[in-house]
Amino acid sequence: MELPQPGAHTNCEFFRPDGIADGILAVTREALSPVQRLKTMYLTNQGNLRLLSTEDLIGAMELSRLAGWNQTQDDWKVMLRLDPPGCFAIEADGLIAATTTLLCYGNRLAWIGMVLTRPEYRRRGFAQRLMETALKRAADLKIESIKLDATPQGQPLYEKLGFKTEQIVERWFHDGKRPGPHFEPLTLSPQYSSEMDLIAFGADRSTLLQNLTSRNSPNTIAEAFCFSRAGTRARYLGPCVARTQKAARLVIEHTLRTPSESGWFWDLLSANKNAVQLVEELGFAPQRRLERMVLGNSLSTNDEMVYAIAGFELG
Repeated sequence: MELPQPGAHTNCEFFRPDGIADGILAVTREALSPVQRLKTMYLTNQGNLRLLSTEDLIGAMELSRLAGWNQTQDDWKVMLRLDPPGCFAIEADGLIAATTTLLCYGNRLAWIGMVLTRPEYRRRGFAQRLMETALKRAADLKIESIKLDATPQGQPLYEKLGFKTEQIVERWFHDGKRPGPHFEPLTLSPQYSSEMDLIAFGADRSTLLQNLTSRNSPNTIAEAFCFSRAGTRARYLGPCVARTQKAARLVIEHTLRTPSESGWFWDLLSANKNAVQLVEELGFAPQRRLERMVLGNSLSTNDEMVYAIAGFELG
């Protein structure tokens, strides 16, 4: 199914009152028959499923804000830049009512994120429609494995769609007000290792890392790298990949030297005990837990090398 572009209209996703164009729907409502009024109500309830665009960034950011999430406008721009055909929205009453993104890392892995619905449009099936659209695209592209990080609110829907829990992802927080960690001198490498990242993550996300580098260069040594970026609630640490805990500590400590009055978020895989030990030693406190879920084939990864994920929406 080819989705309409922003601003376009379609008959594919919902019923329309016969003979009534969108532009005159409101002014003609009083003249409608009872049956047409019911159809009009159905149209409003269903919304228009279409592709998200840069023109929708204000509406998308409002969804993030209402949910209390940390993404910035730049984060939304990265997803639109990396995979425009995988960014979906439902527009209702002139508002971006719901979103879902599907970021493809080749045909081995796709990551679902930004499953958001405005509070007043919940329980209308918007999230399920968007998820089904994203899964249809993944199937058309013959993606082998689809993953997401599920909140407790979203988990029942994902289980209904066939996702299974793989492991736990934890968010930790540091208020940024305590003294920074003692750190050893660091001789930076000119470039992070894409090969090391492929072993750790299990799929090629080099394009994502290039985009993150353009925003803020990572701290990199031969055996580790660590990115960070701004957030609306706190600065975000990650992704961080390392061959050893010592190497991870070096790049993370230097990353934490960046001032952040709003504090730091660090999301990690709870199965990586070295990462858990390190986050505790560096003064972070646990804040929330999400379930990493998978649909399709299992993916060969090395989670012991993943000291911080790239984000709930990125993997």
